[in-house]
Amino acid sequence: MSTVSAGFRLVRAGWVLVREGVVAALPGEELSGLPKFGWRLARLFTRRRALAYERSDRLAKAVVRLGPSYVKLGQFLATRPDVVGNDMALDLAMLQDKMHTFPTAEAVAAIEASLGRKLGDLYKQFGDPVAAASIAQVHAAETVDGGIARKVAVKVIRPGVRRRFFHDLESYFLAARLQEKYIRSSRRLRPVEVTETLAQTTRIEMDLRLEAAALSELGQSTREDPGFRVPSVDWERTGRDVLTMEWVDGVKMNDLAGLEAAGHDLKAIAANLIQSFLRHTLRDGFFHADMHPGNLFVEANGTIVAVDLGIAGRLGKKERRFLAEILYGFITRDYLRVAEVHFEAGYVPRQHNVSAFAQAIRAIGEPIHGQPAETISMAKLLTLLFEVTELFDMATRPELILLQKTMVVVEGVARTLDPAFNMWRTAEPVVSGWIAGNLGPRGLLTDARDGGKAMLALIRQAPELAARTERLSREIDLMAEHGLRFDEATARAIGKAEARYSRSGRVALWVIALTLVYIAWKLL
Repeated sequence: MSTVSAGFRLVRAGWVLVREGVVAALPGEELSGLPKFGWRLARLFTRRRALAYERSDRLAKAVVRLGPSYVKLGQFLATRPDVVGNDMALDLAMLQDKMHTFPTAEAVAAIEASLGRKLGDLYKQFGDPVAAASIAQVHAAETVDGGIARKVAVKVIRPGVRRRFFHDLESYFLAARLQEKYIRSSRRLRPVEVTETLAQTTRIEMDLRLEAAALSELGQSTREDPGFRVPSVDWERTGRDVLTMEWVDGVKMNDLAGLEAAGHDLKAIAANLIQSFLRHTLRDGFFHADMHPGNLFVEANGTIVAVDLGIAGRLGKKERRFLAEILYGFITRDYLRVAEVHFEAGYVPRQHNVSAFAQAIRAIGEPIHGQPAETISMAKLLTLLFEVTELFDMATRPELILLQKTMVVVEGVARTLDPAFNMWRTAEPVVSGWIAGNLGPRGLLTDARDGGKAMLALIRQAPELAARTERLSREIDLMAEHGLRFDEATARAIGKAEARYSRSGRVALWVIALTLVYIAWKLL
């Protein structure tokens, strides 16, 4: 029955997208056959007034009707232009995560249930909500510890949101499985795997203890950084459903008039923002992945304070080296080195020619050097780079796509603050400094030390590895002699899974078909 209900929810979502003109706004003229017929049919059922709106506005209206889980779905897909295309990703990135507030009484009940204490024991004062998003809302409150009063922000999970997300995720998985099964061209995009990533991201974001941990980690790694910080966490008043943190007094970065009235240097703030983001990405491998201007405040002394760390990005040392070297390679016009880095990182298969790949990268880099630096977008450069790498069979790298999405947002904020912002001049000190420290003599010493530690660990594990090798050798000999066999329980489980998969797919298709027939009959 869960498959049937997921099918009905999927049909409802599709109907809302049709009525709000989202499907009609897609480039259907490029389609052919049954997809083009479906697109034309969708145009017939589109609301007349919806045709007057831009595609981004149509998306926003449809998402509001569908509910908070679809806001998160849209924001997640905005980070995957490889799945939805660059134009649609830009429209999805404009979705505002703003929802109606829920009653304060429900927030109080959630806090007391999560922390196991009465509200009066936790907060001296607890105010009405000041902001609300799809997953949680924020209240202003006051605590007293050791006789010292302190204003805090209290983030509380929206009641029932986990159950709602769980049900909607069933619909997403059903759509992904049907797409993967019946649309062969979409299999390279791995829709089921994309949906699993969304599910994992959402589960993490709905546990506010994990957001608190991210704030703590970023706060620790940036405590010596000039001009950037994150709010401190009140761990005593933080649980799965509630996060209490320091209240931030500052001007939101999307309030340009307010920033100018406060006497801030907008050009200096833009430079600080970009350098802070690159510093976190290259030095720490851990960055705030939702740095839109609504999540950024500027304090009286010019310090940038980033809030709402529900989405964070991580890069390993290999990815950081990849990013630094390609950026530096474009700055110095060393396209062969940029190509070699892709091969060394294992991103481009070895059967391709390095020189041919360097030629493709030169086609991206050379036009840049004929333009004023103020007009060159680093985010656009990375977008073009990923498009070219697809021609050379570079597999999708989710961690790099999240980085690209965040860089698009951060660079956009910087150019809003300073229309003549020079991205390359601002980034060069951070990028070249990281390269000097990690790829120069000092970096070689660090790599040698890390290699020595790895070798020592391997030596310590030698007896266990030898025993495992011996067991594996015996099992291979038995397999060669008797063949690979499944026990009866495994074979039965495989058969049941295949039958369930086929049956659920057929049921879902019948549900969708009957619902569409019913809708068409009602409209006639």
